[in-house]
Amino acid sequence: MIFAGVDIGTSGIKVALVDEEGTCHTTVARRSHVDIPQPGWSQQDPDQWWTLTVECFDELASAQPGLMARLGGLSLSGHMLGQVLLDRDNRPTTPCILWNDQRAIVECAELLDRVPDIGWRTNGQPDPGLTAPKLLWLAKHDPDVLDRADILMLPKDYVRLRLTGDRATEVTDAAGSMMLDCASASWDDALLTASGWDRARLPKLLKSFDPAGQLRQTHCRRWGTPSTVVVAAGAGDNYCGALGVGASRPGRAALSIGTSGVLSAVDSMFHPAPEKAVLTTPHAAPETFLSMGVVMAATQSLDWLAGLTGSDAVRLAHLAEACIEAGIASLPVSRPSVTGIRTPDNRPDATAVFAGITAGHGRAEIAYAVMEGVAMQFRAAYDAQLGSGVPVNEIQAIGGGAQSSLWIGIIATLLNSEIPVPENGDLSACIGAAKLAQAATHPDEISCILARRLPVKTRISPRRELIADLEERYLRHRALAF
Repeated sequence: MIFAGVDIGTSGIKVALVDEEGTCHTTVARRSHVDIPQPGWSQQDPDQWWTLTVECFDELASAQPGLMARLGGLSLSGHMLGQVLLDRDNRPTTPCILWNDQRAIVECAELLDRVPDIGWRTNGQPDPGLTAPKLLWLAKHDPDVLDRADILMLPKDYVRLRLTGDRATEVTDAAGSMMLDCASASWDDALLTASGWDRARLPKLLKSFDPAGQLRQTHCRRWGTPSTVVVAAGAGDNYCGALGVGASRPGRAALSIGTSGVLSAVDSMFHPAPEKAVLTTPHAAPETFLSMGVVMAATQSLDWLAGLTGSDAVRLAHLAEACIEAGIASLPVSRPSVTGIRTPDNRPDATAVFAGITAGHGRAEIAYAVMEGVAMQFRAAYDAQLGSGVPVNEIQAIGGGAQSSLWIGIIATLLNSEIPVPENGDLSACIGAAKLAQAATHPDEISCILARRLPVKTRISPRRELIADLEERYLRHRALAF
């Protein structure tokens, strides 16, 4: 049997076909567009996700009909926190405001004033990327889209609705709404009231591995699948990324270097740490929680520099590797927070800061400073999570940035920990979603399926020759004003 994992990412859509042993047989992808109407805003048209998903499955149906004929289940991973407001005909009433949008900063303070202990009940302190502040912003600036909305859903939920015809969400995505009590994994009426929303306009709440409908017959015929394909509820992208490498048990962690960066650590207990901007929610694996230390701009920081210098991110990473050989003590130090800072400072208004730039520094040195700055933000998140009682015994690196041995080497040195890089780690969210699809069809094997690991491609050890310099530079990094 084959299982499809669909990853609804900010920058693109990926679909992977995975077998029962966890082997990925094929993938397809499409790039997606982000609208930035003005500085600090970031949004997407929900229908774009559906159009690109259909294109991916059309390609698979054409290129891999044998695999599609064996499809038994499907599930989704998706970027989180964006509000998808649908009318009674399931049409979006407004664009989806994304996780890195900053327009609702004022509303965060208002929400915190209404519920002073909200950070200890939900996934963390109010942040403009989270859903509830966006609803408060829309109530002030575009109330008509709220009045016309019949239901609030999350990004991947909209794609699943188009696949099945059923409205639903699940606990991991719901946790990012700030309307879910994370300890009990249930909607909270007091939080709903503070957010200006009501329970009647929320979808049913499922577990990530629960069946959430079946693939519509029109899609089955179009894509050449069996007539009964189970569609599991799915999970947020960080949860699926963690599950993709088997991070389903306490102590296991996944370090994702994508557009944003997240250190996702599995915990057996609910350890909220709102004062450090650590996000803590129910995990997609049974009876566990996921602690997330968030770096708002990871590969996005390098992409920003690439655009500024007329280069590309891969070339910049190679240049940075070369300049490190001459020694890092005299290189610039940075906080490359081009979209603010979450963990541990909770400063969405923060801007990027560089120190120590001279006329002798060029693209290579600035690229190194950016990559090092991102690594140091991971270190700050790691320290915050450990200080909150979260167990982090082993870390695997995933995401596009994990292809850079320099980046992982700096992080491994700062964390003083060997970091394995698994095969297909860049597809971990798709693979995690496929696992949830398999779990929905084999409910008696859920724990074993979700704990299955990927083969390790390489192991990156701390770079001993950099320890002293990096520790000194980390103190300078943390002292930079923003």
